[in-house]
Amino acid sequence: MAYGLNDSPAGLAAWLVEKWRSWSHSLDAIDRDLLLTNMTIFWVTETIGTSMRDYYDKRRYGPTIGPEDFVTVPTAVAVFANELVSEGTPPREWAERLYDVRRWTPMPRGGHFAPAEAPDLLARDISEFFAGRLGDR
Repeated sequence: MAYGLNDSPAGLAAWLVEKWRSWSHSLDAIDRDLLLTNMTIFWVTETIGTSMRDYYDKRRYGPTIGPEDFVTVPTAVAVFANELVSEGTPPREWAERLYDVRRWTPMPRGGHFAPAEAPDLLARDISEFFAGRLGDR
């Protein structure tokens, strides 16, 4: 797929717009200049393939984390309302099996591209986490 997308700027643009449209809370929430900048970076650097590599590896080789693994670094989780999980919000307990969850923030808007869709919400949550307010919401 990467060869085809690197070969056609129109194909690359169509692919990216479709992903941003279907994985976002609202395509209207995303700045057009940001979208065009991302498209240009992928096109000029021919890196659409590397952006998809992690998805391919996980499907082909499966997860690399085992049931005994645990990340001890204090972790904050921002749960955006329109992420790719059609079943709804993932349970906090799932994250707590692997991470030391200190902050769990359900967000009212945003999706897979949250930094572009709701930068104000994400920046505030990150700032509050690192300001020492590690308590739960």
